[in-house]
Amino acid sequence: MKKKKKSKILNTRYVLAVKDLAKSANYYKNQLGFVSLRVTNGWHFLKRGKFIVMLGECQDDKSAFETKNHSYFAYINVRNIDDLYEEYLSNNVEILGEITNKPWGQREFAIRTIDGHRIMFGQEIQIN
Repeated sequence: MKKKKKSKILNTRYVLAVKDLAKSANYYKNQLGFVSLRVTNGWHFLKRGKFIVMLGECQDDKSAFETKNHSYFAYINVRNIDDLYEEYLSNNVEILGEITNKPWGQREFAIRTIDGHRIMFGQEIQIN
């Protein structure tokens, strides 16, 4: 009997509902440093490094602000997290608390987008 090959997950993309597609895409580009990949029929795909978001315009749906803690959608591991933190501070991104070292070996901070979605950024650190 032939052994089946196991599928391999290559990467992830995050699908986010937004109220105003143009406004949200501009925020991702101008505030968060993303670049456009594709715009088509109510969708705008953007990326920064390997982090890809697919923004879909959903004007009549609940906003992420209404979902409280369920609005966290991604934990992104980065290099040079302090530089990213400073970049987002200078771009007036809403940062949810100061960057901190966590007991689980990550240096972290979170942001909230203009649509209410929350993203956590982290970098692995040594804990003694």
